[in-house]
Amino acid sequence: MLEQLIGFIIEADKLKQVYRQNFLMDGSRYENDAEHSWHLALMCILLSEYAKKQDLNLLKSIKMALIHDIVEIDAGDTYCYDIEAEKDKPEREQKAADRLFGMLPQSQAQELRCLWEEFEECQSGEARFVAALDKLQPLLCNYLTKGRSWQIHGIKKEQVIKRNGSIIEGSEKLWQFVLSMLNDAVERGYLPE
Repeated sequence: MLEQLIGFIIEADKLKQVYRQNFLMDGSRYENDAEHSWHLALMCILLSEYAKKQDLNLLKSIKMALIHDIVEIDAGDTYCYDIEAEKDKPEREQKAADRLFGMLPQSQAQELRCLWEEFEECQSGEARFVAALDKLQPLLCNYLTKGRSWQIHGIKKEQVIKRNGSIIEGSEKLWQFVLSMLNDAVERGYLPE
């Protein structure tokens, strides 16, 4: 059992090599999935009082944040505005989940797989909150880099609103913050109308 856990820990280190389309908030380089997942876990702790669900299970939310992108070790990161790449994403991620969670002893495999599936289904209060943070974090990265990734990919405000509107399901307060930030991004020329 210990060998299986160590094997999974070693495999999980590969998440540091999966790069996203977002830049670090200082704009110095692209962010990797491990950094993103850690950032979400920290955001869960700091922003939990803004969750729509009043009796939020914080530990469950943190675990979900840490595990939500683990499948990208095999499936790769899919840019959220890439409609074509989204088509086979579920198939790629299910296959990755089978392999990666299958490396773990049964009890841990079942717990982490269930957390990942819960996040993907986005039906529980915890999943909706973590999903809201998962969308907020790259918006912050884009805003603080003066829209760098948005501009590289030719993204417009309407696309950002459509993609991120579900933030309100996890936190009304955070959605109001996002709308204000996006309006400011448009005014500053970071994000085209």
